[in-house]
Amino acid sequence: MAKISVIGAAGRVGSTIALCLALSKIADVVVVDNDERKAKGISLDLQQSMFVYGNFTQIISGNYEDTADSDICVIAAGLPRKPGMTRDELLEVNAKIVKEVCEKIARYSPNAIIIVVTNPLDAMCYVAAEASKFPKSRVVGMAGILDTARFKAFIAEELKVDAKGIDAFILGSHDNDMIPIISHAFVNRRPLTEILHEEKIAKIIERTKNAGAEIVVLSGGSALAPATAVSQMVDAILNDRKWILPCSAYVSGENGASGIFIGVPVILGKDGVERIIELKLSEEERKGFEKAADSIKKQIEFLRKDLNK
Repeated sequence: MAKISVIGAAGRVGSTIALCLALSKIADVVVVDNDERKAKGISLDLQQSMFVYGNFTQIISGNYEDTADSDICVIAAGLPRKPGMTRDELLEVNAKIVKEVCEKIARYSPNAIIIVVTNPLDAMCYVAAEASKFPKSRVVGMAGILDTARFKAFIAEELKVDAKGIDAFILGSHDNDMIPIISHAFVNRRPLTEILHEEKIAKIIERTKNAGAEIVVLSGGSALAPATAVSQMVDAILNDRKWILPCSAYVSGENGASGIFIGVPVILGKDGVERIIELKLSEEERKGFEKAADSIKKQIEFLRKDLNK
């Protein structure tokens, strides 16, 4: 049985990720958190819940030694942005957390693939790669799957159609600079632009960009959708699915971006990011992608002094 470690499992997102992975019966799960008492309680609750379904997936809480030889390490550790906290402050705080986590991952699971969930997502992927010193293909961020799912959900809601017939991608950064690729958006193989008026598409895009904030206001934050997105990525990797999924991956010139992690369509398989699929973008989409890339570069430059310590 494969082994997956969820770091930061005492939080709402981390514990839900652990639940989804356990339910998938795809691997044994180790939950780790600075709050060891809470992590222990979560592991016991999860383990007992599995027996309701006759699912005997092993779930334990432990320290980093217990994560040794993990096939995949999921990083959900970090702080949410608090009232009065600037984006740069959040960036700096979470970068220190992710750096420390990845140094320990590299020590105990040198062959693992790292899935980053911590925000600001794209910058944290860069921190994870630098701190672990893993090949860039073995570090991948969960964002595009989540944003794309939200985009598809809003299109389906507007058109009252089955979401299975919707093909779409969200690329770029995991923030307000995300890029819905309208030129590659189809509903039952018909271009979205032939079905919905430009103004309605614009409203859907705006809602997609603010989807996380909408859930924060209503229920305090999203956990289920991010967790299921991680579960899909884990499935793709452990079962070598070769699925094309929008993820934050390291680019080397694709769509004009280089030296950063940014949302792009990738082929995800047993080796992590096995290939980046370069889409032909409209002029507006290309400019949006460039804007997102520039924003991520600025975040990395801000962090560079800490990464080199």
